[in-house]
Amino acid sequence: MTVSSTPSVMPTSFKSFNRSNSSTDSNANNSTKQFHSAVRAQLAKDIDVLFAYAQLPSPLLDACRYVMTGQGKLVRPLLVASAFANVNDHSDKNVDNKFDTDTAVSDELASLLENDSDYDMARRAALAVELLHTYSLVHDDLPCMDDDDLRRGQPTAHIVFEESTALLAGDVLQTLAFEVLTAELPTFAPYDSDIASQLLAIFAPRARRMVSGQMLDLNAEASDSISQSDLEAIHRDKTGALIEAAMLMGGICAGATAPQRMALQECAQHIGLAFQVQDDILDVTTSTDTLGKPAGSDEKLDKSTYVKLMGVDDATSYAQSLFNDGRAAISRELNSRELSDNKDNIGTDNDALLALIEWLWSRKK
Repeated sequence: MTVSSTPSVMPTSFKSFNRSNSSTDSNANNSTKQFHSAVRAQLAKDIDVLFAYAQLPSPLLDACRYVMTGQGKLVRPLLVASAFANVNDHSDKNVDNKFDTDTAVSDELASLLENDSDYDMARRAALAVELLHTYSLVHDDLPCMDDDDLRRGQPTAHIVFEESTALLAGDVLQTLAFEVLTAELPTFAPYDSDIASQLLAIFAPRARRMVSGQMLDLNAEASDSISQSDLEAIHRDKTGALIEAAMLMGGICAGATAPQRMALQECAQHIGLAFQVQDDILDVTTSTDTLGKPAGSDEKLDKSTYVKLMGVDDATSYAQSLFNDGRAAISRELNSRELSDNKDNIGTDNDALLALIEWLWSRKK
């Protein structure tokens, strides 16, 4: 544990996700919402800290703030946090499991958590994956790519700013995604060099795979000969690689064992594909207002999609099977522990990933 020279932002939730086996669906949903809300709040604070540190010139800074503070789902940071919570719950370092998101944290425990370098490395990882993901969206929306004018319910960066500024915003978000893992940021403990090295080894090749997948996706436009295996090869890289990175990075920050990393990777591979199949379905079944981006854009661009290949019903069944496989992978290695003997009967407090998978399956945008 490394002590920061400056006080950290109050950590509220990466470490613990408490849910009882006997809880109602309503209570479970509330717990998930509280966990996700706390992670989003922490990420918003950390984005402010990062941009203050980076000292970007205008209008580059304005464009970066614009795209990083929109109403996104923040799936990838949530995956980092959920994997961190699950693995942390199985580790021997459970000093932090004395509280949940409904309970006020004592000053003494808060001080301990503020200076927890593992937790701060998870914050860095969450920032990194969201920065890289957002860069990819900014570039995807450019006229030379998908030429979209709406993203996350608001005009795209090249519509609000000049195209050159949007291009540079994507560029700098990509570089910051790597810099943030080892930057001397206020409110963060000094980075752990061993963890940072492991994170970079996971992150860099999957960032490269994401770009390769985007190229393969462009190559597949207007093709009538794409098979399901071809589509899966595209999306294991374009969508799945960063989801895989997020889950593995969260686990690494919590000290995941080799079997736990294997379980996280297997789960991520299933969820990454499921997420893309869902996107293809939502593109033809949901309105632009709900999606926050133009509905029907896949058809407009003549993209190769699972719906085009399989139809909506079969694509939905396929997505369901992938989510089931993802759940199974996590349950085998990171399953909930037995109920504790405490009076509240709370003991299955490591379901953050399973709850997130359920949330993803039920998403409408």
